[in-house]
Amino acid sequence: MTRAATELPVPASEARRQLRYELISGLSGLGLAVFMWGHMLLVGSILTGAKGFDWLAGFLENYYIAQPTVVVISVLFIVHAVTASRKIPAKLEERRRMRDIAKALKRPAPHDVRDSDLAFQPHLESMLWIWQVRTGLVLLVLGSFHVLLLTVDVLTPMFGEIAGIESGSTLARVSGGLWLPYAVLLICVEFHASVGLYRLAVKWGVGSTLSRSALRRIEQVLFWAILGFGAVTLVVMAGWLDPPLAFLLDGAQ
Repeated sequence: MTRAATELPVPASEARRQLRYELISGLSGLGLAVFMWGHMLLVGSILTGAKGFDWLAGFLENYYIAQPTVVVISVLFIVHAVTASRKIPAKLEERRRMRDIAKALKRPAPHDVRDSDLAFQPHLESMLWIWQVRTGLVLLVLGSFHVLLLTVDVLTPMFGEIAGIESGSTLARVSGGLWLPYAVLLICVEFHASVGLYRLAVKWGVGSTLSRSALRRIEQVLFWAILGFGAVTLVVMAGWLDPPLAFLLDGAQ
């Protein structure tokens, strides 16, 4: 008797519950990815200099856009972390198994072995999932730190002279050493978001319109384009490069 024949059917209530989790996880992840790209563009205003950064931050705070946004994103972050983490191996034995699978996926199967249970073929989809889990664990730590710091910045005057984001304290923190965790966060969040959207598109049927290879190309373009933009922004915020677009605001009041 095969394994499938001996397994008990999944109750309908459990199937519906898992579907709800998938929907919540997917939609919250989509919302966070869209916000992340928008956030990257807003932070990228530092490329126009401190004047452009402060003007945009002041606009978002004076018109009460930043304050509710940071609350909503904090809630979305928690919801996504809870619903997506159910797929992360919780036991040490399971994590070791995932590590072994990742190593086996990198090795081509011997030509004389045909049983797929005895030798893994390199599988892009599986490797993407494994690395998404790994980057997700990093984001859980560094992302929580960044969201907390952003919340404190927006809602209190704990850092800087005013309640809100301003260039002086932000640049001082990044150039003072936070550039390193932010560099790790940048790489992980871009990979996690782009791969997550690719897997979300495949899971919910976009692959019936676009091939997986086309979706992968789109994912890679998004990843490298936003990663490159974020890297330049981080270099400017660390003080290693003068804002390249500051001339746009020369003479502005």
